[in-house]
Amino acid sequence: MHTSVHTSFHTLGLSEPLLRDLTAAGLLVPTPIQAQAIPPALEGRDVIGCAQTGTGKTAAFVVPMIERLAVLPKGQPQALILAPTRELALQICTSI
Repeated sequence: MHTSVHTSFHTLGLSEPLLRDLTAAGLLVPTPIQAQAIPPALEGRDVIGCAQTGTGKTAAFVVPMIERLAVLPKGQPQALILAPTRELALQICTSI
């Protein structure tokens, strides 16, 4: 697990277009789950995280997914998000 403290999304090594999108969405400072999960996910490593509702878990896995997808060829499915319930799937869909 990464233990360094990230006080902004800029310190996570994200691309400028994604940083602009995060800022436009009002996301300026990563939550603890985001600061810990995003760096290893960007490296392509598997991440398991546990945090309370409303702490930014969805962004913790979606932000690195979007960053990695931005450099892949277009025109075919590139990511699959699985959710255990329909309600959670709808919540994730609304968030992203």
